[in-house]
Amino acid sequence: MAQGTRVHLSLEHPTHAVCVLDTETQLDVCSAAPEGCTSFGLSTPPGVLVHVAHGPPTKKNPTGSSKWPLDPGLEVSLRMKTASRSTGDQKIRVSYYRPRTAPVHALLYVTGVEISLIADITRTGKAKPTAIRKDQGTWTWGPRGQGAILLVNCDRDSLECATMDSEDDQVFGSKDLQDMSLVTLRTNTPRDFFSGHQLVLHVATSEMDKVRVFHANRGKQKQSRLKTVLGPRQPAHTLDLPGGRHSTDFYVEGLAFPDAHFPGLISLSVSLLDSSRPDFPKAPLYQKSVLFRVTPWIMTPNTQPPQEVYVCSTLENKDFLKSLAALAEKAQCKLTVCPMEQNKEDRWMQDEMEIGYIQAPHQTLPVVFDSPRNRGLKEFPKLVLGPDFGYVTRGPQKGKTTDLDSFGNLEVSPPVTVAGKRYPLGRVLIGSSLYPSAGSQEMHQSLRDFLEAQQVQRPVTLYSDWLCVGHIDEFLSFVPAPDKGFRLLLASPSACYQLFREQMLQGHGEAVLLAGKKTKQQRIKDILSNKKLREHNSYVESCIDWNREVLKRELGLTERDIVDIPQLFTLQRGDAGRPLKAEAFFPNMVNMLVLGQHLGIPKPFGPVINGRCCLEEKVRALLEPLGLHCTFIDDYLSYHIRHGDVHCGTNVRRQPLPFKWWHMEP
Repeated sequence: MAQGTRVHLSLEHPTHAVCVLDTETQLDVCSAAPEGCTSFGLSTPPGVLVHVAHGPPTKKNPTGSSKWPLDPGLEVSLRMKTASRSTGDQKIRVSYYRPRTAPVHALLYVTGVEISLIADITRTGKAKPTAIRKDQGTWTWGPRGQGAILLVNCDRDSLECATMDSEDDQVFGSKDLQDMSLVTLRTNTPRDFFSGHQLVLHVATSEMDKVRVFHANRGKQKQSRLKTVLGPRQPAHTLDLPGGRHSTDFYVEGLAFPDAHFPGLISLSVSLLDSSRPDFPKAPLYQKSVLFRVTPWIMTPNTQPPQEVYVCSTLENKDFLKSLAALAEKAQCKLTVCPMEQNKEDRWMQDEMEIGYIQAPHQTLPVVFDSPRNRGLKEFPKLVLGPDFGYVTRGPQKGKTTDLDSFGNLEVSPPVTVAGKRYPLGRVLIGSSLYPSAGSQEMHQSLRDFLEAQQVQRPVTLYSDWLCVGHIDEFLSFVPAPDKGFRLLLASPSACYQLFREQMLQGHGEAVLLAGKKTKQQRIKDILSNKKLREHNSYVESCIDWNREVLKRELGLTERDIVDIPQLFTLQRGDAGRPLKAEAFFPNMVNMLVLGQHLGIPKPFGPVINGRCCLEEKVRALLEPLGLHCTFIDDYLSYHIRHGDVHCGTNVRRQPLPFKWWHMEP
């Protein structure tokens, strides 16, 4: 809300005041009233509107003068219709009345000026002049909400620059400007107005490192020169403006995402000061603010169409890359291969980064979220950074991290409704320990704080520390589906045992799991009779069932929304006496790559019955009725024996969700 000033009258000399258009100026008529006065009158020119809290006047003359009773609680306010052409050109006469004496008069000369900040508070992609009549100093959620939106300028529009655009005070052409929010300052004043007044643009000192403002100065050839006027270590700037009608543009860029100690709100203000008396401090006359909310970083679920697949080239995965290239071609999306000299034999593309996006009404950018794991692929997310492709990171970049800080442990659900509460952008899923104990792990607090602070995809914590690697993508995935829009896939030892029992009853007990692989051959009948393996999987099933109930509760799911994918696990003891943890017994089919209707599933090398892998056939029977196409990819040597599968070795940039985040109500 714009804030004006209060004007005190004098009987001894005329009073001069400034009134900003669309702002109420309070008029103190009581303090100047002579003793014994019972009423007062106002004589105003056509350009001034007067409001008296008492309501209608007791007497109103056709000449424009009005009369009211004089009470101690009286409130009188003025509004100007138009800006003044000269200083003090609007004359107001206040007359004080008392019994049996002539009235006493006080004169007020008002200068009307226009000072307005115009921003895109209606979220249409353009700043509209009509917005100045609305309260720009508040920010509200929802489809009927209002308030300006600010992108974090975290891409790199100039390839000659080594850093993100937000890390320097330069503007790299029109592409860079598109990542900023436009704010226009309009002034209309008498020509000599700024000889005794100043305008100051400012932000709070607590916010100055979160925002940068560029001032567009137009030279004689009408080419804009952009100068930094606000930003880190620079919270205020005095504007040098001419009198008369004037318009100047400011471009605002965000420098920080919402986080634990930053709610994402930034207030840009302009203050009018009286500087007419050089020997005195400048007095405040008016202040106007625009409140911005910094756009959150948003994850995209598997159900969104793919645009680009990322994978590493290694010594062993040439055949894997061929299969992946064919799958990407079917899905009509780009394939980007990180060469060995860049990945340094770190093949776990999913763990290194997560690709989401940021969005304002005028611009949408993909943004890579760089995990703090910092192994061989640590430089790759910075190589993804470029024109219209942003970058953000969190976590201990040099300190200790755990396996749970990798982004195979970070997923997001499709849009869901839970007990009447809509999550139109889905909910973030992270894995953790069930409770603190010796050797337990959980995601670093700085990562959790960042994800929570984005507000629009409220995180759900799952139990994943029972796994050797500890990532939730080892037991769950989401795939597109008709009706509800998706299905949740869960790894299921019981479904696998049921399948094998059926095959055993049909006389296929001699069929071998992992035939031809350099590992102990397992016949169906051996697996079913292996008491220790069954105990391992009973424990795993209890861990997955725990998560199953959490997911049903927190995502509003029923059993109809869940598909059980046959999978067995085995418990292994970790290094340094770590407790037993689970890993996939054969390639983990739930750890799949989802590219629209096309699924890249780890080839399980299950028992072959009638010339077909029974595990593959079961998965096809579960997923193909949903309109999905299953492609089984051999990742055994290149990924599985290294404790990961297809999803762990790939990453996907997807289309942003169609829902605008500012339309939701967190």
